[in-house]
Amino acid sequence: MQVLTQDEFNVRKEEILMKIKDGAVFIHPTDTIYGIGCNANHQSAVKRVREIKARNERPFSVIAPSKEWINENCHNGEKWIEKLPGPYTLILKLKNKECIVDEVNMGMDTLGVRIPDHWFSNVASESKTPIITTSANITGEDFMTTLDNLDPEIESKIDFIIYEGEKHGKPSKIIDLTDGEKVIER
Repeated sequence: MQVLTQDEFNVRKEEILMKIKDGAVFIHPTDTIYGIGCNANHQSAVKRVREIKARNERPFSVIAPSKEWINENCHNGEKWIEKLPGPYTLILKLKNKECIVDEVNMGMDTLGVRIPDHWFSNVASESKTPIITTSANITGEDFMTTLDNLDPEIESKIDFIIYEGEKHGKPSKIIDLTDGEKVIER
């Protein structure tokens, strides 16, 4: 398993973007914490993330390639979309269920979308691919803040890590915009 710095990622960007499009499962930094990610249009990769997380029923969120992608594929949320990038996950009703594979949101008619205020958002943007983003932990366990507290079971099942040192954030704030505006506390 390979650990890449941001500089190493940038040197090998085209190769890594191709791996992501082809179904790699990896750990990535965000503006809040480390996440487990994969191409949200790659069914077997999304299934791998579900197995790694031991998360069979709850939907995943995605890092959207752009605000335009969100507007093309989701309803409402204009006020909050304007606040992106930022530490928010917006739950929106889908216009286009084909924009992700069913395993991302378990076939629901909603999707959690993010655009972190972080350089990693460029990966989704440059690849024009929504990227799964879910905390780097087994569901119910502590999330990863450094390589030292990465669960060895997770580490053994991923293809690579993009690492930039210790994170001191907390998971993004969830704003459910499917029926009004509701903040979901974690």
